Amino acid sequence: MPTFINHAEIAWHERRREWVGDRSENVRRPPMEPILSWTTTYEDLLLTAEPFQEPIPLAEMVDFLVDIWHEDGLYD
Repeated sequence: MPTFINHAEIAWHERRREWVGDRSENVRRPPMEPILSWTTTYEDLLLTAEPFQEPIPLAEMVDFLVDIWHEDGLYD
């Protein structure tokens, strides 16, 4: 009986490694400058259909939204 090889799982792990990088390397990256300006408002993001100049890292967008929600009393 042949051994089952899950090619989809192998491909998933390869894609994930490409996406998040190799975490086994303890290489410190210099901190990146934020993409969003500290003066950016929620309305600035919503009132435009233009794409961002560059991708905004998820962590930065989450921090931005949490700050806005705190200001509006929506995040307790």
